[in-house]
Amino acid sequence: LLAGIVEKFYDWSDKGPDQRIPFTQDDLLTNVMIYWVTQTIGSSTRFYYEKAHKPTSESGYVKVPTGFASYLKDNVPAPRQFVERFFNIQRWTEMPHGGHFAALEAPGPLATELREFFRPFRNTSK
Repeated sequence: LLAGIVEKFYDWSDKGPDQRIPFTQDDLLTNVMIYWVTQTIGSSTRFYYEKAHKPTSESGYVKVPTGFASYLKDNVPAPRQFVERFFNIQRWTEMPHGGHFAALEAPGPLATELREFFRPFRNTSK
């Protein structure tokens, strides 16, 4: 489990010029231990299994307003035209850095992006 997860963190993250991943050993061990202790590695990978066995064209269109933060170093960068075929994109942002694990790699910019996406939906009447 440790080897598999560390391999994904290495391959799917935005490494610096020295090719080092932006995570500490504690970050990686904490992540692995959560999967190990809760026995949830299977459910965490279900999405990848399902996508491999169900063509995207069968997924249908998601009408819910959707925000998309595009990370150049993600494991599968998605072109906007492709994503818009399946989702009601209301906000699209090309993020300056980060990869698949953006919440750990760049939590500040991700939090800002989430706030900006939800700002128009806030209930201003009290």
